[in-house]
Amino acid sequence: MSTRSTEGGTPGGAAGSGAGGAPGGERRPRADVARNRARLLAAARDLFAERGEQVGLPDVARAAGVGMGTVYRHFPTLADLVEAAAEDRFAGILAHARALADGGGQDPVLDYLRHVGEVLEADRGLSAAIEALRGTPGSAPLGRTRAELEEAVGVLVDRSRRLGTLRPDATVADVHLLAGAISATVRTGSGPWRRLLDLTVQGLRPRPDA
Repeated sequence: MSTRSTEGGTPGGAAGSGAGGAPGGERRPRADVARNRARLLAAARDLFAERGEQVGLPDVARAAGVGMGTVYRHFPTLADLVEAAAEDRFAGILAHARALADGGGQDPVLDYLRHVGEVLEADRGLSAAIEALRGTPGSAPLGRTRAELEEAVGVLVDRSRRLGTLRPDATVADVHLLAGAISATVRTGSGPWRRLLDLTVQGLRPRPDA
């Protein structure tokens, strides 16, 4: 339909020359490729938020204003798109955790957990799509994103201990336990997750007799 069909680069292009070349002879993704991928992810996340698992690749193509060929180049299957949307969501949570680790807020762990709850509350549809794809309850991050998030939360735990808002024996696993409880509460609609957080976070506070 247009020259966008050569999104991945033209055969005659010089792979390692000029500003478009990357070290080792690898081509950097062209700007339009990155823009199309970002457009697709944004459209998909909006659709998942509205419709949950009732979203197909043609829906995403229409919403993003691109052809199906562009969709398939980036996301060959719906499963690929769902996992990319999940990774995109947790990349945002990771960025927030790192901002808190760099000195934001006086109660980093609480601020992190509150942010997680807000994201999951606004994104129930994507969570439903992730669960349908994986065939298991919950929508926790996987792979490298999970490892990076655990590292960032570890920094938050250390900061909170130093600030006196977290008990000395609290761990990253404890924070993930509360995040999982918030996720389950949001997913099932079994109660107000903010109230759950207010009650359970008290168990992480330093004890007066400690």
